[in-house]
Amino acid sequence: METLAQTTNISKVALNGSFTNSSSNCTVDGFKQVIYPIMYVFIFFLGAVGNSLSIYVFFQTSQKTSVNIYMQNLAISDLMFVSTLPFRASYFLLGSRWIFGDILCRIMTYTFYMNMYESIYFFTVLSVVRFVAIVHPFKLGKVNSTKYARITCVAIWIFMLAAASPLLDKKIAGYSNPVKCLDLHPSSTQRLLMMNSFVLVVGFILPFSTIVFCYVFAIRALLKSRAPQSRRAICHRKALLTIIITLILSLICFLPYHILRTVHLMYSSCSQASLHKALVVTLCLADMNSCLNPFLYYFTAENFKAKIRSLCCR
Repeated sequence: METLAQTTNISKVALNGSFTNSSSNCTVDGFKQVIYPIMYVFIFFLGAVGNSLSIYVFFQTSQKTSVNIYMQNLAISDLMFVSTLPFRASYFLLGSRWIFGDILCRIMTYTFYMNMYESIYFFTVLSVVRFVAIVHPFKLGKVNSTKYARITCVAIWIFMLAAASPLLDKKIAGYSNPVKCLDLHPSSTQRLLMMNSFVLVVGFILPFSTIVFCYVFAIRALLKSRAPQSRRAICHRKALLTIIITLILSLICFLPYHILRTVHLMYSSCSQASLHKALVVTLCLADMNSCLNPFLYYFTAENFKAKIRSLCCR
């Protein structure tokens, strides 16, 4: 009976850290009502300003490179996501009461997961491009072409739009209570765990492993390199910096969330409120990626820093 009860509780877990059980022991609503609005408002203002400015700079920059195209698409995705944060903040400020309708509710969940995994995939592509620039510079031509970059961006958008589409299904992202939102409600425990396993492997483990691979072998190649302090050495430093920043952002923003989410789904019970609170914190870290990415653009995008300085001088 204990195993059956635990299975029932697991089946009611939401992937974004919420419980649908009405028992007070299974909820952290008070904690979420404080943390989420503060973080969402903070991320919204930083993300809206930072990504709007980034998109403007990318459109103004005359030198169109593959790296800038990837970053421009990432900034567009982030701006789309931060535009949903006022709705999410209002939901928790109103005591977990949704007033914007069922369709917009499903769009909130859909946008969150689409943005998260688009960010991870754009990080991966950026790391691979920079890795090739260090290890195989003579093969960089095709990989670094703007045409190839645009095709890759379209492929990532199409893949993510399609992969996240199940979240638009009322049975998964909808809620029987019209004033509730931002929880995922699969029809069975097995379906929930299967979804998480697939997303964990395809959406995070494989891309993150690729970024780590690029970092390790880029370091190895640079340690063996005898390149003089020249333009090539400067390109190598910028390439390595791109890989390092994407790796750091992945470690801070995405790794804790995926670990806690998986543990939460597999082992959570009503007595583990601390685990639920930890998952809420890691979800906020994942959301923060959308306002931290402009730092990646400033330090690693082509001519981005010079364009920002020229705007400031004006």
